[in-house]
Amino acid sequence: MSVLVSINCITYNHEKYIRDAIESFIMQKTTFDFEILIGEDCSTDGNRKIVDEYVSKFPNRIRLITSDNNVGAQNNLLRLFVNSKGKYIAICEGDDYWIDPYKLQKQVDYMESHSECSFCFHAAEIVQVDKKPTGNIMRRYNNNCISSTEDIIIRGGGFCPTASLLFPAKLIENLPEFYINAKTGDYGIQMILASKGYAFYIDKIMSAYRTGVPGSWTSQLLAVSNIETKIIKYYEDDIKLLDNFNKYSDYKYSNAVEKTKLPKQFRILLLNNKIKELKATRYKEFYNALGTKGKIKLHARWYFPKTYRLLKAIRYQSTNLEK
Repeated sequence: MSVLVSINCITYNHEKYIRDAIESFIMQKTTFDFEILIGEDCSTDGNRKIVDEYVSKFPNRIRLITSDNNVGAQNNLLRLFVNSKGKYIAICEGDDYWIDPYKLQKQVDYMESHSECSFCFHAAEIVQVDKKPTGNIMRRYNNNCISSTEDIIIRGGGFCPTASLLFPAKLIENLPEFYINAKTGDYGIQMILASKGYAFYIDKIMSAYRTGVPGSWTSQLLAVSNIETKIIKYYEDDIKLLDNFNKYSDYKYSNAVEKTKLPKQFRILLLNNKIKELKATRYKEFYNALGTKGKIKLHARWYFPKTYRLLKAIRYQSTNLEK
């Protein structure tokens, strides 16, 4: 039987979590054959040893894709794309996992009967690092439905849980250079795929997103050191990605792109204390939303920067001492 689905799992220093991911792939009950590709990016913990253990145990199902040097998350994912044999690709990173044994079957059943659908995603639960529920759910709609390309653009890369994505492999055969060079792949691939047909949402919780994992992209972004600089760079990268996608899609979604860029541009100005620019008419909605307290804080940063930074440092220190 030929492989219908290639599961792509990128992993780095996921020693504590990778078993959950792999076991959730193996437990899938399907009427078709699937393969598991694990991109092990030269971990410094015991992650590689665990992956090797599973490759030895399931040599006909699991393939290890690696190299002598760390290549980074984006390149790690791209090499899995290239090595996939399936008609469809499903994604799940090594610190997340699936919770429904029929996840793949449900998604493939829909895709096989709707050839115009360019990707499928579903709801997910958010759990702590130890898998304890947080009580939060990534549920994007109240029922099974088509998700518009505009929704995918406006609501950002975190809108579709990464571990919920499944799409036809043929749609990523000639990926644009801007995506290949992007810092992170979630947002870009979702927009590209959505522009090639439509996205379909299944209103069922079939995967788990593990929050608070040390070394994850989110934890790195929120690290105390130079946090404002990192956030500004994050918004700038998103704006660049949106501009590149706009050109790639021949400006078909310009309204959604510009609407999405606006709050990001406002936040960059806010973090850079550009008070005059913040008061421009195009940012009026966001400026008014700051409220009186927010505006006072903004002006304090502008007129008394040293005092503001000192108070902020004291507040951060006292908060950490209380923990």
